[in-house]
Amino acid sequence: MKILVPVDGSPYTKRMLAYLAAHDEWLGSQHQYTVITVVPAVPPRAAAVLDKAMLKSHYEDEAEKVFKPIRTFFNRQKIPAEFLAKVGPAADQITAQAKKGGYDLLIMGSHGHGTLGNLVLGSVATKVMAGCEVPVLLVR
Repeated sequence: MKILVPVDGSPYTKRMLAYLAAHDEWLGSQHQYTVITVVPAVPPRAAAVLDKAMLKSHYEDEAEKVFKPIRTFFNRQKIPAEFLAKVGPAADQITAQAKKGGYDLLIMGSHGHGTLGNLVLGSVATKVMAGCEVPVLLVR
């Protein structure tokens, strides 16, 4: 099974990884994992005055902060995974990757704000589920 795993480095990402580790059916060579993180874009006016190499380095550094413990998890589980960093609105980038990557499943952690919280705050998980044709497994 080809699985997309969006991560943001939050405690909810850690819960989702703990869920994977606790369920043997999700681990093993029969699955192909792609881990994605989305770094918020620097505002256009600020980006316009920054050196392109500096901006690229910023995005790579921010993504690596999230990826470092996730790489450790996958290495300990002896599971190969591809790591992919994107820039922009998180829900849009995750949904686009899910569509173009031909994934069978998307597994992600969710803050679980509830209906009122989603109405007021919005939710990446809610937006991903609304825009994604791939089945989504949310771990709270």
